[in-house]
Amino acid sequence: MTKEKLEELNEKLSKTKNALSQTDLGLFLTDGNLSISVDFREMLSRIKQSNLQTEMLVKAARIKGQDMPQTLIDATAGFGEDSLILAAAGFQVTMYEFDEVIAALLEDGLERAREIPELRDIVGRMKVHCEDSTIALKKLDFTPDVVLLDPMFPTRQKSALIKKKFQLIQQLEKPCSTEKELLEAAEMAKPKRIVIKRPLKGPYLADRKPSYSLKGKAIRYDCLVIA
Repeated sequence: MTKEKLEELNEKLSKTKNALSQTDLGLFLTDGNLSISVDFREMLSRIKQSNLQTEMLVKAARIKGQDMPQTLIDATAGFGEDSLILAAAGFQVTMYEFDEVIAALLEDGLERAREIPELRDIVGRMKVHCEDSTIALKKLDFTPDVVLLDPMFPTRQKSALIKKKFQLIQQLEKPCSTEKELLEAAEMAKPKRIVIKRPLKGPYLADRKPSYSLKGKAIRYDCLVIA
């Protein structure tokens, strides 16, 4: 990241207690106590091929009978962990993140991952855009196979179990209050499937009943099959 861009983002953060710092280890976001970056090396064990076969996200997203790579849009990218899992499983992933700070951290993580042999090919299938996906999904120049949605909502409560990176994300991003708009934008992209990541007992997104759901211990994937 250029010095000018770093200064620009820190100026936008000046009204908060957060700041970005560029070090030899990468780009970090800190609030004075917590300090985080996007480091995909933490995901290496999870993206082993033997583990990917059991990933519920991969099962929810992959369209049976269709060759890989399948194209997927992660409309709520965050720190890109779900996108990395899907790219490791062979998807061609386009990520949208509207918050400039989070998008900068994500791009920095991708750049550093390109230097790691085990990650190079995987992140080569990932591309991030700093843009509001509710706008971007309406003007795509291609038709994705799958759209993934994992929005934040006011009903999601903080607790001691929430990882520190998500505490900082919640400080930066406002909870999603336009769930209907987000779902409508995903439908306008005309994918074959929309996958919605939800808490196990959480409500349906925009009260839309899915075609089917895959349930884990804490997470549920609601799948809308688009005719």
